[in-house]
Amino acid sequence: MASSTLPKMEYREDHCRDIPVAAPLATKDIGLIDFARKAGKNIFSVIPDETRTQSYLRGPANIHYVCEPDMITELLAGVGRSFPKSQFTRNVIGPAVGNGMILSEGEKWREQRHRYAPIFAARNLPILTAHFAETGEELAAFLRMAEGEVDVADSAQEATLMNISRVMFSGTESVSKREIRDGMRRFNDYISYMSLFDLMGLPKWVPRWKWLRSKQVIADVRQLTHNVIENRRAERNEEPQDFLDLLIEALETDREDIDTTVDNLLTFVAAGYETSANTIAWALYLMAMFPDTQERLRREVMEACPTGPITFETLPQMPRLLAHIRETLRLYPSGALFARDATHETEIGGVTFRKGDVIMFPVYSLHRNTLLWNAADEYDPERFLGKRYGRGQYMPFGAGPRICIGAQYAETEIMVLVASILRQVSLGLTDHPIPEPTLTFTMRPSGPIILKARPLDA
Repeated sequence: MASSTLPKMEYREDHCRDIPVAAPLATKDIGLIDFARKAGKNIFSVIPDETRTQSYLRGPANIHYVCEPDMITELLAGVGRSFPKSQFTRNVIGPAVGNGMILSEGEKWREQRHRYAPIFAARNLPILTAHFAETGEELAAFLRMAEGEVDVADSAQEATLMNISRVMFSGTESVSKREIRDGMRRFNDYISYMSLFDLMGLPKWVPRWKWLRSKQVIADVRQLTHNVIENRRAERNEEPQDFLDLLIEALETDREDIDTTVDNLLTFVAAGYETSANTIAWALYLMAMFPDTQERLRREVMEACPTGPITFETLPQMPRLLAHIRETLRLYPSGALFARDATHETEIGGVTFRKGDVIMFPVYSLHRNTLLWNAADEYDPERFLGKRYGRGQYMPFGAGPRICIGAQYAETEIMVLVASILRQVSLGLTDHPIPEPTLTFTMRPSGPIILKARPLDA
């Protein structure tokens, strides 16, 4: 186990705010079999707690945990940039997303990245923001009507599913929005299940229980997605109206085969639906926990856009809201861990990575590492006002060439929905305990997040 060479940040004794709920990490050594068994239920249970206080740790067998920014940058953007996604990641989500961008490698990945990057360009965000704003108004109205205790984690999931219905699966009368949302929920549950065999790296031909239990879910969702794409292709809009129009425009231009387009549409769903929902839920929890901050954010939103739908053009006038969202993503990154497999031996920062080694990037620990952050476990959105952090220190959307292609899309969606709520509803804590974060495919709350919602004009 190597110790860090980074200087330890000073803890501010006068910064005595309440500490938001955190995930319990492993406090004792774990063998490989126990690692696989526990990780299938909650990966946080096997991530060493020392990853919050050290820059590098050697795990069981051939596993490395890296929390040193320069080493991370070199692994993701330097000599290790060709290292592929880990085999256990491919085993877990491969049957669901096929050869989409999230798992493809080499030239195939570069072609897809080039094809889809323009879809997520800033010039297209005003179109998509109009759909987000419509959902935001509906979500705010729902919370107003609740006027009491409400599970914001479930409400946020319903809202991001509605956004997916609007911007990715709209335009067909043959499939209802409810059918789409139910299918997406089942799809996400499928990919969130972590098989012991996947984590142990057993060959793909060894049957997984989830295959026997629910493989039909994938077939159903793929067929639904195929139908929606073909229906929209037959009824093309002259000008793109949503994400699906933009995607089909890329499909027609580059003559991509339909199965790869289905793979990528499901990849975007898998990467964006629950991740955005969970970030919104944690953001609302933090606002309820810190009512003074909530009120400052509300004043900012009201000054920027007092009436009507939130527009993309008004978002730059909400820097405090953006700082709040980024601090939420620091404390609760949905992509809380990702991994690469070393394909050749290399030495970085005094650590030798050999062919076949699994390199873990525990983003959750990195974002709370006491070597890198003052008051690392505390909520402090001011740290993001007018300041950006270097590569390898803050990376809620990953880093390097494979940084999440939809990062700005996600931040925009989250800001619009949270801003819509702030204008109509005040949120507070209740006597219900706040659930700890748990990690499978994404980080999610381990139970409902029950908050008190009160209409502002009540």
